[in-house]
Amino acid sequence: MKLVIPSLALAGLVFVLIGAADPDPGEKILDAGLRSDGAYRKLAWLCDRIGPRLSGSENLEKAVSWCSDEMKRDGLDNVHTEKVMVPHWVRGEASGRIVAPTPHPMGILALGMSDGTQPQGITAEVVEVTSLDELKAMGDRAKGKIVLFNKRIYANGGEDRGYGSAVGLRYSGAAAAAKVGAVGMMIRSLATADLRLPHTGAMAYEDGVPRIPAAAIAPEDAELIHRFLVAGETVKVTFTLSCKTLPDAASANVVGEIRGSEAADEVVVIGGHLDSWDVGTGAHDDGAGCAISMEALRLIRSLGLKPKRTIRAVLFTNEENGLRGGKAYAEAHAAELGKHVAAIESDSGGARPLGFGVSAGPGGTEIVKKLATPLARFAADDVQEGGGGADISPMAAAGVPQLGLRQDSTHYFDIHHTMADTLDKVEAHDLAMNATAMAAMAWQLANLDPPLPRAVPPKIEDATKPPGIRR
Repeated sequence: MKLVIPSLALAGLVFVLIGAADPDPGEKILDAGLRSDGAYRKLAWLCDRIGPRLSGSENLEKAVSWCSDEMKRDGLDNVHTEKVMVPHWVRGEASGRIVAPTPHPMGILALGMSDGTQPQGITAEVVEVTSLDELKAMGDRAKGKIVLFNKRIYANGGEDRGYGSAVGLRYSGAAAAAKVGAVGMMIRSLATADLRLPHTGAMAYEDGVPRIPAAAIAPEDAELIHRFLVAGETVKVTFTLSCKTLPDAASANVVGEIRGSEAADEVVVIGGHLDSWDVGTGAHDDGAGCAISMEALRLIRSLGLKPKRTIRAVLFTNEENGLRGGKAYAEAHAAELGKHVAAIESDSGGARPLGFGVSAGPGGTEIVKKLATPLARFAADDVQEGGGGADISPMAAAGVPQLGLRQDSTHYFDIHHTMADTLDKVEAHDLAMNATAMAAMAWQLANLDPPLPRAVPPKIEDATKPPGIRR
């Protein structure tokens, strides 16, 4: 209770409040963040005014420039860009259809970094598999054929039945198919909803292995092919891709920060990736993560708060088809990573926040659980062991504790990497809650003494695995 007592002054009687304390900084962040539409306004500009942001494109560089200017408008410290050379792959056009036993059109998109076909396309019989092991067992039966990887995934299916269970097929499937003599590769789109939408995504070739064209087809078309094959029919398809890879292009990571008041050389990194695929406008993947990170710093700055350590937002370039931005940041800041006390990534969309995943040293997850307690106010306090993100993963080798901001991903893979990843799929209040959770956690980590325990550096992953698999 506030006690009011009179006090004499030259101007007359005044009143002094005894026991009135400034609100807790964390509560101020929550109050201001939940009222703000700043993250949504930033995302709207990225999506509607700039659009898709594939590496090597003019739009990505427009986004780099706009985000840098926006950080300056928000009053952040040390706003600058850090040059990164990125792949420059151009999609071109794609078309395809089933030609036998009955003609049907196919919804089709080239996989990112695929070579194109000859102008006349390729036409061949289809063989169907659900795994790389099943393909290897086919031996010569796949020679001269088009291999279809047909594996259904499910919402919230985890590593066994979700996105993580099939993404390796997309990434490595073309090389595996070429090794058994196939002339082309198709994959059932990694989709959790059958909406007649093909989903693109990254693939990779292997040195010394023929580079065969690779495409994703709509789930409905994969199902139709499957039904024909189960009926004993010979299925023949044709498709044409005009995609090509050009020389690397210049891009940049965008950096802005709030300098620490006591230990400015110690850093909490927050961020997402600024590039997107060239289909849709990258609203959930990952314009949302960039808007969340920029707004988190704007919130803290607008409240006049000064963290002990520096909080640095990094908008990484080229996550989707190369991870060049994340790697470049870790290399450029290698001498400083010992003083990076934590890194938080948001790259799972802009739906309602659930909490954080944590990869830190012993006891780190329990510490973050306590830090997340105030986020129970909007049910974003669920903290789980294991977390991070593709762009911050190169910092793990230096033991930097990794956190991933977790969102409700029930519908994330319905539209992931499709023409439907647009602003209308994002709710403004959901985005505000995300930015608030990011700001609150970054603030607490920047003031935590001692900081989170350092993580044990991970083992080097199999080079055939796709980068950035979060689930």
